[in-house]
Amino acid sequence: MPGSTGNGAVTRSTLRQQIADALRDEVLGGRLQPGQEFTVKEIAEQYGVSATPVREALVDLSAQGLLEADQHRGFRVHEYSVPDFRGMIEARSLIIEGMFLALDEGRQRHHDYDDPRTAAAIAGVRRRGEEAQRAAAAGDLTVLIGYDLRFWRELSALFGNPYLTDFLHRLRLQSWVCTVQHLRRPTDLRGHLWSGHTELVDALYDRDTTTARAMLAAYNDESVALIERLAAE
Repeated sequence: MPGSTGNGAVTRSTLRQQIADALRDEVLGGRLQPGQEFTVKEIAEQYGVSATPVREALVDLSAQGLLEADQHRGFRVHEYSVPDFRGMIEARSLIIEGMFLALDEGRQRHHDYDDPRTAAAIAGVRRRGEEAQRAAAAGDLTVLIGYDLRFWRELSALFGNPYLTDFLHRLRLQSWVCTVQHLRRPTDLRGHLWSGHTELVDALYDRDTTTARAMLAAYNDESVALIERLAAE
């Protein structure tokens, strides 16, 4: 029956996403280490599901750059280097600069801050920023990563280009995967994690891209310096 087939497809698609989300959290939580290998069968047994949605989820994570597929051994967590991180920072900066130029030139689609929907979206981004700042101040890396990813995804969505939003989200996710292996080692991260989220929202709300650029340049420099130092220890 067509209805039954459709429901089955939805269920499998949902399971595929749930497994992908769970494994992504395992990587970001440091429970799956860079270079760690596993098979579809092992993951299927771990979650008590069939191999098909697991394989699809692993392929999705490979496409996002979090895993590497090996025809004979299965999959392994991608190992990023410090030079990789520098490249990610450069790519992120180029994307964000395009966003700032659009704002400078008045090409931002959601330019009417008095529009209730836009005002609500900005307020939502700011709330994500507040939560991220609290987590950063407390040195809670797990909570920070979750809110930071949501913050940047919702902030970039305000610029009205879904391709830009998806690309930036992928880069920020890869950046966290790259850095989490180093950031999980220190016992106290208070004072080392960026917490300028709401200040950035305020600057962009005021169309003060000069301040926003300076904030992000300092953030990027400090992030690279921190990861280089931790990688060398």
